[in-house]
Amino acid sequence: MKIEWLGHACFLIISRGGLRVITDPYAVGGGINYSPIRETADIVLISHDHGDHNNVSAVQGKPDVIKGSGTTIVEGIPFRGVATSHDASQGQQRGLNTVFCFTMDDLALCHLGDLGHVLSAGQVTEIGAVDILFVPVGGFFTIDAVVASQVCDQLKPRIAIPMHFKTPKCTYPIAGVEDFLKGKKGARKVVGNEVEFEREDLPTGIEIVLLQPAL
Repeated sequence: MKIEWLGHACFLIISRGGLRVITDPYAVGGGINYSPIRETADIVLISHDHGDHNNVSAVQGKPDVIKGSGTTIVEGIPFRGVATSHDASQGQQRGLNTVFCFTMDDLALCHLGDLGHVLSAGQVTEIGAVDILFVPVGGFFTIDAVVASQVCDQLKPRIAIPMHFKTPKCTYPIAGVEDFLKGKKGARKVVGNEVEFEREDLPTGIEIVLLQPAL
């Protein structure tokens, strides 16, 4: 499996068989200054309907779009949406958020979208085992570094990939990734924007993999 970070909370995930999944495609503007998305996908996952996460029109091809909680099967893969909130007030400030869980190439992936709170015991159970976790760490609009670390402790992924943090091309009033990385062992900074994983190569503990945005 190949994972490419396009920017913000948007990733392109490509299976060994060539299936292409894009998560939370952003629209350029309003603090998001990454280049426009021009990738083709078979499936697009939308965690919530904010402009920096739901720009389906930017994705090329005719992808199946999956939103909301419940299970949707596309290309033989069950995509499970777990209902969460965009804030710590049960969605009263910023609305709802969907965490997406799915398995490709025998790897269990979980994209937290704009999660705004520590997970409940029920949500942890519903999410289940996680090999690769895409976790927001910038705070303000989502969980911050401290809560993101707590969520990682809750889910115990083999790989944690930080997202939704301040970069030269994201001028939102959020923190950079440094607070999340501080004091953690097993952090690997990738020179480029993509990484490949096979189940047999996963670490026994949690490894943080920091990618560079492609766009």
